[in-house]
Amino acid sequence: MHAPKMSIFETAANLELWPQILPHYRHIRYLERSPNRNIVLMAATRSGIPISWTSEQVIDREHVEIHFHHLKALTKGMHVVWTFRDASGGVLVEIKHDLAFRVNLLASIADKIIGDFFIHNIASKTLRCIKAYVEARANKVAT
Repeated sequence: MHAPKMSIFETAANLELWPQILPHYRHIRYLERSPNRNIVLMAATRSGIPISWTSEQVIDREHVEIHFHHLKALTKGMHVVWTFRDASGGVLVEIKHDLAFRVNLLASIADKIIGDFFIHNIASKTLRCIKAYVEARANKVAT
């Protein structure tokens, strides 16, 4: 992404902003709120299919990382880490998902449906939309 790293990080950490800048997010509701840790009900759509889950968000400003731990729904137990690294020509933002399905027999099927169809699709859209948002703001400041 071509914007200041901390601007990207703070935008990604600001879940209140997500439904305004991420068209696939229906809403985010705070169940608990503090500067560095939140419990949120997140709701998005994938090809018109509504999905929702509850997550704990931990904002680690020291290491410039955002952690999510899914607490409820099909992705319960999933850990998600957003990292932000300086790279040639910009900032590399990565989202890593670690999901071990609770029923091993169904893991390969669930990985295709939940992992590929839902998680990868939503994460890719999220990164594209945040990129567009932060780069548009960076360009306005620069001109």
